[in-house]
Amino acid sequence: MNQPVSATPASSTARRLQAWGVHLFTASGAVCGAAALVFIGRGELASAGLLMLLSLLIDSFDGTLARLVGVEEVLPDINGRRLDDIVDYLNFVIVPVVFMVEAGSVPGWPWVVPAVLASAYGFSRENAKTEDDFFLGWPSYWNVVALYLWLLDLSQTAGVLWILGCAAAVFVPLKYIYPSKLRVLRTTTIVLGLAWGLVITFAILWPGSPATPWLIRLSLAYLVYYVALSLYLGGLKRPPS
Repeated sequence: MNQPVSATPASSTARRLQAWGVHLFTASGAVCGAAALVFIGRGELASAGLLMLLSLLIDSFDGTLARLVGVEEVLPDINGRRLDDIVDYLNFVIVPVVFMVEAGSVPGWPWVVPAVLASAYGFSRENAKTEDDFFLGWPSYWNVVALYLWLLDLSQTAGVLWILGCAAAVFVPLKYIYPSKLRVLRTTTIVLGLAWGLVITFAILWPGSPATPWLIRLSLAYLVYYVALSLYLGGLKRPPS
């Protein structure tokens, strides 16, 4: 009878190096977040905005890489989900709320407190991600909110209303799509997301271009697509009967 072939030391070492590389890739998002805070403190909002987009890009792919490498199996002592949550809370909550305060999108720092508190609850929930691979409740995309408040130069009143509305949405049990785990339209959603990122990057780098205002508004179509697809595929999570 044929016996299963165990992994050779060389292949085992290679897998461990790959797994460590994936964790390093995830953790590099925290470096982006720390650097973004430094740039915000200097008033260099464009540089901070680009780093916010870079951290979003890292977060979009680290989970896929982790599943491909099998990091949970190779490095069981490292909790990749906890690492990801730590980095995400920094980049999706702390950095953007500081950005909003510095950009003048709100009248003062107390107005970003609802975002910080609501997202702390959202990140700590055991069912923050459902068994069928959706986010439960609005997934604290404060980086997106911060960038649009700044790029569209919305009023402070609008900023406060968006913060309060999105903070409340964290508690509403709607299921939002997790693009890298979609079972349908995954490639389309990821490609559209990358196109969205390129448009926002252009808007940050060339704010004076005649194309920038209408490109920013065109980019809102992806947000509409994301919400519409979430409502269609996910919808409201109902308690078990």
